[in-house]
Amino acid sequence: MRELQRPSRLAPGARVAVVAPSGPVPEERLQAGLDVLRGWDLDPVVAPHVLDRHPEFPYLAGTDAGRAADLQAAWCDPTVDAVLCARGGYGVQRMVDLLDWEALRAAGPKVFVGFSDVTALHEAFAVRLGLVTLHGPMAAGLDFVKNAHAQEHLRATLFAPETVTTIAAPGSRAMVPGRARGVLLGGCLSLLAAELGTPHARTSAAGGLLCLEDVGEETYRLDRYLTQLLRAGALEGLSGVLLGSWESCEPYEERLRPMLVDRLGPLGVPVVEEFGFGHCEGASTIPFGVAAELDAEAGTLTLDGPALT
Repeated sequence: MRELQRPSRLAPGARVAVVAPSGPVPEERLQAGLDVLRGWDLDPVVAPHVLDRHPEFPYLAGTDAGRAADLQAAWCDPTVDAVLCARGGYGVQRMVDLLDWEALRAAGPKVFVGFSDVTALHEAFAVRLGLVTLHGPMAAGLDFVKNAHAQEHLRATLFAPETVTTIAAPGSRAMVPGRARGVLLGGCLSLLAAELGTPHARTSAAGGLLCLEDVGEETYRLDRYLTQLLRAGALEGLSGVLLGSWESCEPYEERLRPMLVDRLGPLGVPVVEEFGFGHCEGASTIPFGVAAELDAEAGTLTLDGPALT
């Protein structure tokens, strides 16, 4: 697995587009997120369909065509320096095939931020554009609006990425001790499993440091997703694993952790757990597509260089 192209960092006054590729966006939280961005001296612009609701399916932020058009227009707008997702939920897989990837590639690299359902776009941006993306808080998310650590870590990554080349997780622990080097990738486990076999997803994580997290899933379902990745050969040659949050899943120590040990331990690679990314309070921003070294016992991830140029 090779490193991907790094977009340029943001500067004060940069124009950032907020899009909603997945679920419906609460207007109050969106406005709060826009205030945070303005407080960073950014110029946020809200895409036309962000506050839409699908006429038939209430779990979608407007129609598939509308959500795709927003992302397409924002990315291809030469005045936009970054595209931030408003929230996750569900919907990316319904709209991702409507994007014109040749036009997106021609528009050149820029910063892209999101997580959860946006995992499908992280994969697509890596496979189709060869671009580093940021797995981090979203503009209308509770963590982005209310948590100082989540805000500051993303802000530092955007404006001064050289200051966050070491990502530490003091509350983490080694499930399988050791050090590993590789290129960061991953996201929401259920989405990675659902993406297998699609034209926008990797077929292998060989040489990678795989980041995994999820929300609201029963242990047997998480077992099924991991088993599917294992059976498909997607985890062969993996360098290491970082486990983030499992918010609203079953009790971690009693139910979830034994399954993770059972499924991931035989890989024979370092595994760190509770690394503090994903659907947890105060989540760190992780740059996908950047080479790094994991020290599972120390709970540190050291990037080979800044996430953005």
